[in-house]
Amino acid sequence: MYQGSCLCSAVRFEIAGELEPIQICHCSLCRKAQGVPFVTNIPVSTEAFRLLSGADALKAFSSSPGKQRVFCSHCGSPIYSQNQHTPGVLRIRAGTLEGELKTRPMAHFYIDSKANWWELSDDLPKYAQGYLAKT
Repeated sequence: MYQGSCLCSAVRFEIAGELEPIQICHCSLCRKAQGVPFVTNIPVSTEAFRLLSGADALKAFSSSPGKQRVFCSHCGSPIYSQNQHTPGVLRIRAGTLEGELKTRPMAHFYIDSKANWWELSDDLPKYAQGYLAKT
């Protein structure tokens, strides 16, 4: 069982079971939405995700057709995104999880649109485009 929250702790949640590998996304939409050079996402089935508090604080923004980004309306923390192309899957923002994680990054995605000021110097696989989670 893993727990997570937003910055102000209005939104709290838990995830049952082990976590999938972390996906590192460099697309321009993720950069704009999060204000960072890349985003670390963990695909989680909707059945494994349980909101503990803060349902009234959650707001969603449709950033592109079929994709919603869900965040805390109090502190602005991104919580997850969901895409109609992967029903039943939430992409939890890894930074919202508390404690030690066993999972590790699997690859970099959308590197064709990565920030030119951020160098990739690790040995992870790098993909020009995206990846659909199998969760």
